[in-house]
Amino acid sequence: MKSKLRKQVLQEMKALSQEQKQAMDRALTKRFLNHPFYQEAKVIATYLSFPHEFQTQELIKQALRDGKKVLIPKTYPKGRMEFVVYDPQQLVKTSFGLLEPQGNLEVVDASQIDLIHVPGLAFTREGYRIGYGGGYYDRYLENFAGHSMSTIYSCQVQEFNSEDHDVPVQEVLIYEGNL
Repeated sequence: MKSKLRKQVLQEMKALSQEQKQAMDRALTKRFLNHPFYQEAKVIATYLSFPHEFQTQELIKQALRDGKKVLIPKTYPKGRMEFVVYDPQQLVKTSFGLLEPQGNLEVVDASQIDLIHVPGLAFTREGYRIGYGGGYYDRYLENFAGHSMSTIYSCQVQEFNSEDHDVPVQEVLIYEGNL
């Protein structure tokens, strides 16, 4: 069920034109930056996007301009993940084709993070999500006391049953406008 839903949503996301994506990304970035969770946060964790996902580059640039500390994930075997200070000089492409931080990294404890911007493929309106299957974010969010938020396209809103270990995102910003 989950893998079928993952495939379907991924296809829909990849089918969006560059123009559509750029318009949606701009609108979602604006909503994210205007959100009280963002405005109040000093330390923000986000992610480096796959081409089919919401693009985080503008958001990262603006957060740095706003004087916020920006963190990105570093993943390890067995579903372990840490957030490290974003430094474009330390990025290396992984086997998944994603950029990931390498080298001497500054790890920031979860208790220091005000807001985590959570990626995923499919979401319910209540904030439950289906990611890429690694379980990294569910494990991380389990013991996270700060805010969590996701930015998604309307094709990512799906109905599915959550599982016991699923941790919902507190706020899901959905692009539902017409293009």
